[in-house]
Amino acid sequence: MINVKFYETVEDSLLEFAVIIARSGGKWVICKHKERDTFEVPGGRREPGEDILGTAERELQEETGALAFDLRPLCVYSVTGKTRVNETGRESFGLLCFAEITEFSGRLESEMERVYLTDELPTDWTYPFIQPKLIEEYLRRTGSGQEELP
Repeated sequence: MINVKFYETVEDSLLEFAVIIARSGGKWVICKHKERDTFEVPGGRREPGEDILGTAERELQEETGALAFDLRPLCVYSVTGKTRVNETGRESFGLLCFAEITEFSGRLESEMERVYLTDELPTDWTYPFIQPKLIEEYLRRTGSGQEELP
């Protein structure tokens, strides 16, 4: 069982991940991993000594090729339960951000194979019990919630 919770803030040292809900020109920015047939939003693990917003910027650039963007934190989330990146199932924390991307390089420097700009959110997520909840929280917090997730 996967449990996702949202917080306004936690101690910085607890933040292990940054995930970015990204849009560009009114479209969702969705990534496809080279080794999976599923889709995900940009994000990843914090590197040693890295500021968590630096993690968000780096992951956004690596996974989408974003060159120009406005990035801002939304909230903190936690995931409890075993996942591909958490074999113990303990509660792990991440920073949920939003980015409006205005320019892409066209190059990806990560494990992502392709970036899609789409009006429709996918239904086949890499983390189906986590990613839709993060998007729902983004929609709730920004008042953009007229859209329903599949």
